[in-house]
Amino acid sequence: MEKLIQIKSNDLQPIKGRALIAEPLMDEFYFGRAVILLIEHNDDGTFGMVMNKPSGALFNAIVTDFPEFDAMVYIGGPVETDKLFFIHTLGNEIPESSEIVPGLYWGGDIESVREMMTLGILKKDQIRFFLGYSGWSPKQLESELKRNAWVISETSSKLLLHTKPEKMWNSFLQRMGPSYDLWRGFPVNPEMN
Repeated sequence: MEKLIQIKSNDLQPIKGRALIAEPLMDEFYFGRAVILLIEHNDDGTFGMVMNKPSGALFNAIVTDFPEFDAMVYIGGPVETDKLFFIHTLGNEIPESSEIVPGLYWGGDIESVREMMTLGILKKDQIRFFLGYSGWSPKQLESELKRNAWVISETSSKLLLHTKPEKMWNSFLQRMGPSYDLWRGFPVNPEMN
């Protein structure tokens, strides 16, 4: 089925540290108006986290064997939704983590996270937890990009962690300029228009 909203795709390539922004007609639970941080993209496929879908559950409602930590858990995507993943701004303070964009890191030693929580030195604006992740098999994302299912954007740790989830999709499109105003103006539910 051809998309109703066609705009020329930008020339950015899907690489680690860039964001995927869902086209406005995508109404799927995980990806409707989603902004996805690409954590890995190579010949084996693509791996990322939906950044703007809070689960509605706090950390200790999901993880019961950790110290009290008052942070929302986000929905990372439809793959392995029974597993917890995390990104953070702590760099080498969490061993085995890897940098995604300057100042934003992926994963690392979970026992270091537990210890920081126990000591009360981990702040909720330094870490974000996710249930599940978003994944694509080799060449699958490229196929979806050709169909204009996504547009690629540059990003930063500040944009990803300090933009309110409900405003993130619109905010990222606004930064991309007026050629995306049509996407931004499209109603969430076209039947209500």
